[in-house]
Amino acid sequence: MKKRVFSGIQPTGEIHIGRYLGAIRHWVAMQDNYDNIICVVDLHAITVPQDPRLLKHRIKEFAGLLLAVGIDPARTILFVQSHVHEHSELAWILNCFIPMGWMSRMTQYKEKAAKQKEQVSVGLFDYPSLMAADILLYDTDVVPVGDDQKQHVELARDAAQRFNNIYGEIFTLPEPMIADVGARIMGLDDPTRKMSGSEEGPNHAIALLDGPDVIRAKIMRATTDSLKEIRFDESRPGIYNLLTIYHAITGEKKQAIEAKFEGKGYSDFKKALAEAVVEGLRLIQERYKQITSEKGYLDKVLAEGAAKATPIAQKTLARVRKAVGLG
Repeated sequence: MKKRVFSGIQPTGEIHIGRYLGAIRHWVAMQDNYDNIICVVDLHAITVPQDPRLLKHRIKEFAGLLLAVGIDPARTILFVQSHVHEHSELAWILNCFIPMGWMSRMTQYKEKAAKQKEQVSVGLFDYPSLMAADILLYDTDVVPVGDDQKQHVELARDAAQRFNNIYGEIFTLPEPMIADVGARIMGLDDPTRKMSGSEEGPNHAIALLDGPDVIRAKIMRATTDSLKEIRFDESRPGIYNLLTIYHAITGEKKQAIEAKFEGKGYSDFKKALAEAVVEGLRLIQERYKQITSEKGYLDKVLAEGAAKATPIAQKTLARVRKAVGLG
């Protein structure tokens, strides 16, 4: 049997090329070799304040873009997290088995809590428990994540082991999978920080739905340095980040890229990168327009996905409830 992969995407901000190159395109490539489940994790989104109307829009937009980049409902179960209530129920049960100390060590919580201070929600603190529930509900073998989410997958694995030690083999132990190429795309305006869809800076990220002129303008304004050589040098974060994007979106080898731009300036390289990104996103944008123009199609795909996901989640939750003596 194929190994099962679970991937979650939070419908906040915009889907940018960092998300696409670092994660989503790998989900597409995995569809033939794995049993794929992808969830739009809207319950995670509300761990911080959201505009309800914008959140509803983003859920549909993200689902549409996932289909546009090549996620196939015939080979992948695609659904919205809140449409399968077993996620919430398992998260509560796991809360009763995950020590507070484990949660308090989560790096992402510390970073976000430092910004929100006393306004930080219990939900944000509890985020890793819900993520563990997402993963463990589906007997997941592999979870493709970025470096920043690896700690959460490890917590899900630790929680599963703790539960299994008490009640027997209830949960499958998941493993994180981190992509080698383009796994960490940084901001165009600040290449020392990971690209984020929620950043306010207009030149920070390239969204998958940005038009050609917007893409060109953002890349031409991207931060580089005062040197001239176009090399994959990690000590020069600006040009290294742009070269990483070029490498990821074209598939060309690093040595070939360096040779191509030998003796050329940053302006020439940025123009070539901009055209590569424009072309790389063109078909995605065309497919997205087609998908969203078909009335009722997205709702149908998501409803069918939830209908496929629910029996799997129910089976796991039934084992858990029986083990702990509920019901």
